[in-house]
Amino acid sequence: MRSRYSAYVLKLEDYLLATWHPDTRPSELDIAADDTKWLGLEVKKHEVQDETHATVDFVARYRIAGKGHRLHELSRFVKEDGRWFYRDGELG
Repeated sequence: MRSRYSAYVLKLEDYLLATWHPDTRPSELDIAADDTKWLGLEVKKHEVQDETHATVDFVARYRIAGKGHRLHELSRFVKEDGRWFYRDGELG
């Protein structure tokens, strides 16, 4: 989760796509031109359901055009071939 947050901060689209599960991954991202300023990440809870499934409850703070926002999500991850992939999430 922290590496994906850092990738959003650094606008590393290739990394984000590579760590997104193929079943739910968008065909492309367009964050390079986006003016989001990420301000911080708070991981509220991390839970491993079994060897291949985990969730991360987090809040990310950001600013767009000077206005502050919060993204609260319960993200679901799946492990395949020894690698964790972001599957999807529910906004909180």
